[in-house]
Amino acid sequence: MTSYYDDVYEIVRRIPRGRVSTYGRIAAMTPVPRGARGVGWALYALGPAQARDVPWWRVINAAGRISNEYHAELQRALLEAEGVVFDERGYVDLNTYLWNGNPS
Repeated sequence: MTSYYDDVYEIVRRIPRGRVSTYGRIAAMTPVPRGARGVGWALYALGPAQARDVPWWRVINAAGRISNEYHAELQRALLEAEGVVFDERGYVDLNTYLWNGNPS
């Protein structure tokens, strides 16, 4: 049996390079569909080795912004390196970059 965190990590691993998802959309794909905050806790709990395997930087908030206050600059740099564009206010266009949840 897998844990909730394992479920989150499996879903986040499926987000393709150059795309993003939101905490709420990831939660909706788990057994706790209204657990957006739990998705954030799961990603926060990643150890250094897991953080290289689980593309945590591809998860942003529902407004299209980075919520990770500790690693915001790193997260933005990683997304930009994958071709994700931020507007002048720091928003990602979800109509362009949001992953639909299907396997890539």
